[in-house]
Amino acid sequence: MEELFERAPVPRAYFKLALPVVLGMVASMIYNLADTYFVSQTQNTALVAGVALCTPLFSFLIAVGDIFGLGGSSLISRLLGEKDYRTASRVSSFCLYGAIVVGLLVTVLLLAFTRPILVMFGATPATYHYAEQFYHLMAFGAMPIMVSMVPGNLIRTEGFATQSMIGTMVGTVITIILDPILIFSAGMGAAGAALATVIGYSVSAILLVWLTGYYCQVVTIDARQSRINRQLLGQVLFIGIPGSITNLMQAFGTAVLNRYLVSFGPTRVAAMGIVLKVYMIIMLVMIGFAFGAQPLIGYTYGANNQRRFRQVLHFDLLVEVGYALVFAILIMVFAPQIIGLFLHDSAVITAGTYMLRVFLSTTPFVGAVLVYTTVFQSTGKAIAALLMSISRQGVTFYLFIVLGSGLLGYHGIIWAQPAADVVTCLLGWLLARETFKRQWEKA
Repeated sequence: MEELFERAPVPRAYFKLALPVVLGMVASMIYNLADTYFVSQTQNTALVAGVALCTPLFSFLIAVGDIFGLGGSSLISRLLGEKDYRTASRVSSFCLYGAIVVGLLVTVLLLAFTRPILVMFGATPATYHYAEQFYHLMAFGAMPIMVSMVPGNLIRTEGFATQSMIGTMVGTVITIILDPILIFSAGMGAAGAALATVIGYSVSAILLVWLTGYYCQVVTIDARQSRINRQLLGQVLFIGIPGSITNLMQAFGTAVLNRYLVSFGPTRVAAMGIVLKVYMIIMLVMIGFAFGAQPLIGYTYGANNQRRFRQVLHFDLLVEVGYALVFAILIMVFAPQIIGLFLHDSAVITAGTYMLRVFLSTTPFVGAVLVYTTVFQSTGKAIAALLMSISRQGVTFYLFIVLGSGLLGYHGIIWAQPAADVVTCLLGWLLARETFKRQWEKA
C-alpha cells in the first residue's frame, strides 16, 4: 500500500487506482442501457412508465449507500495517510454495518408508506400496478443495494481498485443476463426487472464483502470494531451527505430541464433524452477518473505530503480537462451522425445536434468541477463539498434556467447548464484557492 500511495510515480498510481473505476462506470452505463432496452421491449406503455416512475427510488438508495461509502472512504484515506490504522479499521467496520442497519430501516419505511410515495412519484391508476410491483421488490432489496456501495469504495482506500471493479462488474453482468429471463421467460414483467437488479446488487454486495475480508489489512468486516465516537461519525456524515446530494442533484437537474422543455414540444424533449444519454457516456468516464483519484488525494493529504498532494491535483486536472476537451471536440464534429443512430427523424437530429454541441462546449469546465468536488470530499472539507454538490445541477442551474427561459426562451433553457458549469467551476477554483492556500505556500 505504501509503495503505491507514497513512492510510485503519480501518473502510475493515479491510473492504477482510477482505470478500474472508469471500467466499472462503463459497465454501469451498459447495464442502464440494457435495462431500458429490455423493459421497453415489453411494448407495454403502462409497464414502461411504471418502471420509469421508480427511477428516483433507485437513485435514493444509491445516494444513501454513498453516505457510508464516500464518507467512509474519505475519512479512511486520510487516516491511512496519518498511519492511524486502528481508527481506520473501526471506521470501515462502522460504515459497513451502519449501511446494513440503515438499509433495513429504509425497507421498513418504504413498505409502510408505499402508496403515498408512489403517488408522489406520479403513479396513476394505469401505471400504479406496475410501479407497485417494481417498487416492492426494490424496497425489499434496499439493504443489499445500499451495502454494495460501501465495500467497493472502502477497499479502494488500500489500493484494491481492480478487486472493487470485479465485484461491481460481476453483479452488473448477472443483472444484464437475468433481465430478459425474468421479464420475458418467467413472465414477471416489471417485477422481473426489479428482481434482476436486486439479485445483481446482492451478489455484488456479498462478493465485495468477501473481497474486503480476503485482501484488506486495515479495512475490516469485523463487527466487533464497529463502534466509533461522535466526532468520527460526524466526519463520515459531513462528507458522505454532500457526496450523496451530488447524485440526487443530477436527478433534480434532469427533471427541471425536462419540465421546462415540455412546452416546446415532444420533438425537443425526445432530442434532449438522446443528448443526455450521449452526454452521460462522457460524464461517466470523467466521474470514474475523479472517484478513482480520491484515495490517492486523501492519503497524500492525511500524510501531510504537500508536494505530492499538489502533484496529484495538477495531474488530476490535466487528465480530466484534457480528456473532456478531446472527446468534446470529436463528438461535436460527429454530433448529427451520433443523434441519427438513435432516431432518423430530421427534426430530432437538428434539435439534438444543437443541444449536444451546446452541452459539450463547457465539458472541460465540468472536468475541473469534478476535481474540485472530489478533492473537497477526500480532504474532509465538508462546507466546500456541500457547496459544490448543490451548485452545478442544483441551485446555480435552477437560477440560470429560470432566468434563461424568461429572457431567451428555448435557447436560454439549453444554455442554462453550460452557464452553470462555468460558474460552478469558478466557485470551485475560488474555494480551492482559499481552502488550500497554506498547502500552496508550503509546497
